Amino acid sequence: MFRKSLIAVALSLVSGVASAATCSIDINSNDAMQFDTKSIEVSKECTEFTVNLHHVGKMPKNVMGHNWVLVKTPDLQGVSSDGLKAGLASDYLKADDSRIIAHTKLIGGGETDSITFPISALNGTDAYTFFCSFPGHQALMKGTLKLVD
Repeated sequence: MFRKSLIAVALSLVSGVASAATCSIDINSNDAMQFDTKSIEVSKECTEFTVNLHHVGKMPKNVMGHNWVLVKTPDLQGVSSDGLKAGLASDYLKADDSRIIAHTKLIGGGETDSITFPISALNGTDAYTFFCSFPGHQALMKGTLKLVD
């Protein structure tokens, strides 16, 4: 009986860890202007979601910098255009842009950054796009984020 109870506790702990893991994602970016993830599904059971961005390349951020920016899909072009004007010192993001739901800082080769944001910032009916705001990267470095049951 004790052994069965111990196994049940261990299984519940493992399932708890697996459930918590669904509230975060590791994304690699590289010197070939690519994210290794094209779509993200976020469970409505999460209260927060964390993106851990890794730049696995070697180039510095002023040459091949990457960030992860989340916006509603219709806002993508405007956020990207305004980010270009903001420049490198602002991570190619307009300061206090209310259209940006979440973003990491701009990182270079070998660097990592993370962002955690509340799921309450998402609406299950809207379409979301994540992208890199470094000039010219948006064409290749983008994907979708979807809120799921």
